[in-house]
Amino acid sequence: MTAIFVLSNAPTPLYARWQAAWGFSSGTLTVVFGAYIVGLISTLVVAGKLADRHGRKVVLVPGLIAAVVASSLFLLATDVSWLFAARLLAGAAVGAAVTAGMSATIDLAPEHRRRAGSMIASAAMVFGAGLGPMLSGALTQAVDTPQLWIFGIVVSISLFALVLATKLPIQRAIVEQRPSDPLWTWPSAPRPNRRELAWGIAAFAPGITSTSFFLSLGPTVLVTGIGNHSALLAGVTACSMFLVATGVQFALARFDFRTHLALSSIAAFASMSTLIVSITVASTPAVFVIAAGLAGAAQGLGQLAALTLISTRVPPRNGAESNAALNIAGYIPAALLPVGTGYLIQFTSFHSAVTTFAAIVIVCSLVALIAVRISTGRHPDHPAPESLTILERADDAIAV
Repeated sequence: MTAIFVLSNAPTPLYARWQAAWGFSSGTLTVVFGAYIVGLISTLVVAGKLADRHGRKVVLVPGLIAAVVASSLFLLATDVSWLFAARLLAGAAVGAAVTAGMSATIDLAPEHRRRAGSMIASAAMVFGAGLGPMLSGALTQAVDTPQLWIFGIVVSISLFALVLATKLPIQRAIVEQRPSDPLWTWPSAPRPNRRELAWGIAAFAPGITSTSFFLSLGPTVLVTGIGNHSALLAGVTACSMFLVATGVQFALARFDFRTHLALSSIAAFASMSTLIVSITVASTPAVFVIAAGLAGAAQGLGQLAALTLISTRVPPRNGAESNAALNIAGYIPAALLPVGTGYLIQFTSFHSAVTTFAAIVIVCSLVALIAVRISTGRHPDHPAPESLTILERADDAIAV
């Protein structure tokens, strides 16, 4: 888990450097970032069922092979086409990690320590996601050939993880397979639970779209909009988002899902408003970093609320599929809006394009805040399905 998520965000501080060296547009840059989303979503559609039917290694080992190849492509990249292929494979590797990787971590924990295993899986994801850009930003500042150093390290980590995964004593099937079950079906929640899934998507999508913007165009905003060329700052900004996304979940865990949904929308609104301020009124790195931290809070709280709804409202046999539907619905706007913003920069001013993106997310977050608040008030809580306790369902949510 850690190795794959180190890879996922390690390129972030280098995007502005590659763009300047190879002369490609901001639109092309966001397409490179969008390739990651394509690889991720394509993998999410089939990886969960494959891992349940044939065992975690069937998905996890190919995912780590994809990570090794992606790291090697980044290491050897000489133009933007290499970056596109590397990001596509990195997205596939992450899709394998969030399905088979997380599940394998839970499976390997003793029965009485499943909750601890769930927390370890979650912490590994966030640690890797934050470590990648931090490592990349620091080496970019310290050495003359950061691309070779960064991805030489990432290739080594990925190879070690691949060898380790082949040795893990992971069980095979998790659920019973019926001959009539198709391998490929578009993920969805059961019909009676689609309202709850929609609540989660409404909060989660603006949050993850905000963080995707900072990961893809954040370094460009720092250079063009603020005038700061520090790759280390770009790495610290990306790392801080994931630290905030994790910390806010622990800090506010005692609140109910309605509060989490509302706070997620408010954080997304505040993040985008602060982003506009950072490139207009107060063009300082500090304000930009605050905007990124608020985006992390929006994603973390939206994800926490959505997983809580899935764990307490959706039957366990449909939990993984519902989680896949949640992530797909969140990652589609997280890919399309930054890509659209990157191309809009070519036809209008940089500040106008970024402000347009922020305004769209602001409107979506406000609509979500009002609509979800009204809808959840009309439908009071009801007991979790199939008589599972809240703690048991929470463990299942983290495992998913």
